[in-house]
Amino acid sequence: MTQLVLPLETRSAQGRADFIVAPSNERAVAFLDSFPHWPAPAAALYGPAASGKSHLAAVWAERAGAVILPAAGLDANIPDGALVVEDVGPGTPEAPLFALLERGAPLLLTAQAPPAEWPFVLPDLVSRTRALLGFPLWMPDDALLAALAAKLFDDRQLIVPDAVIAHMIGRLERSPAAIRDFVARADALALIRKSPINLSLIKDLLAETQGAPPFMS
Repeated sequence: MTQLVLPLETRSAQGRADFIVAPSNERAVAFLDSFPHWPAPAAALYGPAASGKSHLAAVWAERAGAVILPAAGLDANIPDGALVVEDVGPGTPEAPLFALLERGAPLLLTAQAPPAEWPFVLPDLVSRTRALLGFPLWMPDDALLAALAAKLFDDRQLIVPDAVIAHMIGRLERSPAAIRDFVARADALALIRKSPINLSLIKDLLAETQGAPPFMS
């Protein structure tokens, strides 16, 4: 049975039960699940774009009652209590971040690079960040990428056969960001064609992505 796409608002499922646990992220998930019994008040999640950092941070923020702030916008006016600071890296104000680490409240940081590689200058901040507990979210395997694609399609209220997803996964860049972008493009093309997301549509979109002539339907 095929399913036609409808132009509905897309809302990503962001609960703990919606997060796909795999060997590439299970240490990070186990650590966050252990809150409030952390061995230190601050920790970091790091990994490539779309690897699940923001999803896990949002889950932890709900559990800890934490406020989520962008790293680039940190200043002296920091809310009390638990915090999530997203996207630590170049451009992050150093003095406010050091003050956060000093105060001892629960703090979860996210970044693409591990804490030891964060490009800070303040010696005390460099020392503190290098001592942070850091949990990587590694590049996923085929099973996780397929589960991620199925979830992203499900977020768009689409049911796509496993065989179609497997074909897609085997021919795309092996990154969550590439899967996320391709799912969005497949949804858009299906809307234009007023067709289900099937193998023919996926082959056409893959050919377009790779600069080859499209497959004939």
